[in-house]
Amino acid sequence: MAQRLASRGRDFSAWYNEIVQKAELADYSPVRGCMVIRPYGYELWEAVKGGLDRRFKETGHENAYFPLFIPMSFLERESEHVEGFSPQLAVVTHGGGKTLEEPLVVRPTSETIIGHMYAQWVQSYRDLPILINQWANVVRWELRTRLFLRTMEFLWQEGHTVHATYEEAEEETLNILGQYADFAANDAAIPVVVGRKSEAEKFPGALFSYSIEAMMGDKRALQAGTSHNLGQNFAKAFEVSYLDQNNEMQYCWGTSWGVSTRMVGAIIMVHGDDQGLRLPPVVAPIQVVIVPIHRGEEERRVVAESVTSLAAELKDSGVRVHIDDRAEYTPGWKFNDWEMRGVPLRLEVGPREVAGGQVASARRDAARKSGKKPLLRRGVVSEVKQLLSEIQQSLHDQALAFRDSHIHEPADYEEFKEIVQDGWAYAWWCGNPECEASIQEETKATSRNIPLDQEAGEEKCIHCGEKAVERAYFARAY
Repeated sequence: MAQRLASRGRDFSAWYNEIVQKAELADYSPVRGCMVIRPYGYELWEAVKGGLDRRFKETGHENAYFPLFIPMSFLERESEHVEGFSPQLAVVTHGGGKTLEEPLVVRPTSETIIGHMYAQWVQSYRDLPILINQWANVVRWELRTRLFLRTMEFLWQEGHTVHATYEEAEEETLNILGQYADFAANDAAIPVVVGRKSEAEKFPGALFSYSIEAMMGDKRALQAGTSHNLGQNFAKAFEVSYLDQNNEMQYCWGTSWGVSTRMVGAIIMVHGDDQGLRLPPVVAPIQVVIVPIHRGEEERRVVAESVTSLAAELKDSGVRVHIDDRAEYTPGWKFNDWEMRGVPLRLEVGPREVAGGQVASARRDAARKSGKKPLLRRGVVSEVKQLLSEIQQSLHDQALAFRDSHIHEPADYEEFKEIVQDGWAYAWWCGNPECEASIQEETKATSRNIPLDQEAGEEKCIHCGEKAVERAYFARAY
């Protein structure tokens, strides 16, 4: 299987498409631009979902669900919002064999329908804050699609909160941004840049938008999660107001934030290699695969007994383990198959290992030869857990080293143009949308975000030479 993969270095796009299908993560739907998420891919998404959901609940958020269909008039109440989403809307005009009195939009995002409900739920300052998240599907009519990264229908979570003050809303927005960055680094093993989006790149209708940005294996950027301070725009559009402690009516301050199935695509593109996937143990559907090796019935019986015992011990300790006892395939074929699927650790058990009180191990994060070592059967559970922890950290460190080696600070615009052809530029920028548009037209690079953690200073904009007080990351992006 692995030998039939396109080269990651020569054709990253073909490599990605092949790996998604050959590792049985997803497949193409008969509906253009949509995807079928296969069980292995969905388990990976469930790991993303589980890691984020736990963080949301630990910070006081609750899950709920809102309708898929939204009245068109709702979107039209917030002018920036409808203008930003109009080209991507899927609209239902007929139902039950009749023309609808009002067209219904298939959910592209839920700020409007949730704003409508919040207006009914909020009367007093005692009702605030409301901290709700929903796990749902959304539809956006994309012209160019790619499995997991950009599809017409995709899965995501979208959080929507309302608060009494701007300060509370901003604190919520940045808190969620931090939760996203924590998940990316510690669960997905993806280092990210945390920052504010430019005015041109912010969410339609938001006061401020923030994002986590990750570098993929081809050095392009991927917006892996966003968190928006909506200000009072949607509150005013939907009359979400409350009676404050001075008996005066005030509009609420809102936030919204989301991470989608494109996080699965990020995990593939950041960590994968020419042999296939390399999955971080925290999110891997299978953390350890055990391959029995034997000839003849007697060897099979002895090895099977040892393997069954080993798997039971690992499962009891919380390790996600699978035994590959398929008789129709050779051990070598299985090794390639599980490398393709990115299982972090492979254990091999044959008669020699049983007799010697050992288990052979092979790490997926390392080169084939250097990643192999024998483990003592006695105490193997603690050794396996240690190896999984090391693999998790190793994948993060490899991704961090790769990213940092391809971020450069240009001295002038000519150098800037060279850098963004094969990496990221970190440059002083004036913040002018016209300047930003010119950069994109000339280089195809966009501003990714303006990092929150940067030293104060004042220089000239890398493009126009005007005054600049902040630096931003620029890169070609998905």
